[in-house]
Amino acid sequence: DWQPAGFPIHSQYYVLAGAHATIANDCATCHNGNYNNTPSTCIGCHQADYNGAANPNHVTAGFPTTCDDCHTLTAWTPAAFDHASIWPLTGAHQPIANQCAECHVGGNYTTTPNTCAGCHQPDFNTSTNPNHVTLGLPNDCAQCHTTAPDWMPASFAIHDQFYQLNGAHATIANDCATCHNGNYNNTPNTCVGCHQADYNGTANPNHASAGFPTTCNDCHSESAWTPATFDHNSIWPLTGAHATIANNCAACHIGGNYANTPNTCVGCHQADYNSANNPNHQQAGFPTTCQSCHSVTAWTPANWDHDGMYFPIYSGRHEGEWNQCSECHTTPGNYAVFNCLNCHNNQNELEDDHQDVPAYQYNSNACYSCHPDGSD
Repeated sequence: DWQPAGFPIHSQYYVLAGAHATIANDCATCHNGNYNNTPSTCIGCHQADYNGAANPNHVTAGFPTTCDDCHTLTAWTPAAFDHASIWPLTGAHQPIANQCAECHVGGNYTTTPNTCAGCHQPDFNTSTNPNHVTLGLPNDCAQCHTTAPDWMPASFAIHDQFYQLNGAHATIANDCATCHNGNYNNTPNTCVGCHQADYNGTANPNHASAGFPTTCNDCHSESAWTPATFDHNSIWPLTGAHATIANNCAACHIGGNYANTPNTCVGCHQADYNSANNPNHQQAGFPTTCQSCHSVTAWTPANWDHDGMYFPIYSGRHEGEWNQCSECHTTPGNYAVFNCLNCHNNQNELEDDHQDVPAYQYNSNACYSCHPDGSD
């Protein structure tokens, strides 16, 4: 009956190696009396092994049925699996490389997250220093953390998104406690938030007394507190004689008081106005708008627009008709009083000329009332 029969060319169809070699003479194990449709793939014979695998559960995890991707012909275990091709097990992940259930909870290998937050969202949510949720930090953990144990050390590469570390701040970029003092939740993001003490303690000038704004960057840079810039011209232009005292703040800001420094000429120069005697500004009733006649270069020479402000003496009928101020201002030092009759002194002639003028009076105020520009 042709039996028993040998099959020396079996390896041309399927190589019997490893665990298969031990059953080379037990044909029924694989063929079960049927040699026509025997599978030539691993899964063809080992579907039941695949289906029954529990750690990990191959079916649930959706593993491929190409068994030789992980297994050898020698035995099912140990099995090779290139985990790094899906997720590298480094740092704190290394010690649990053989504890699959730590990450693949419940033996589920199909929907295991492949992002940090996918597994560590609870760590993100419960972090308190800094509070990641409150600060609105991204949950892309890898931006700051590595796989090192306990999340530390951590870098904060996105610090510039919250506050740029430039100038003097750059030198303390790695000394977090200098600004955060162990609390990363309420760290100020304004200059004065950290430098209020510097503001309060500044004496020259005294920022608090002067009422300076607390927007430090208006005058200071991040490189150093000094030198500091201050656009004085935005408040009061320092030109002419003022330019020579630009660096002598106390000359105008007496006693270091920058809050109530006048911004008008007479505010600083009232004493000059009061003591002026040629002419006497007070007696003359001159306005206190010093710039009407004076410039910021010097008090003298002064521009006095007598014609435009009071009475034309450099033009019209009176041009060249006088030499001294006292010819009209006959009261010494008092320019508020004027006398027309010192020159227009022929009363009879004037009365004849004004016969048709109702309520004519022979006095200086009446003359000015009718002839404010000196014309007939």
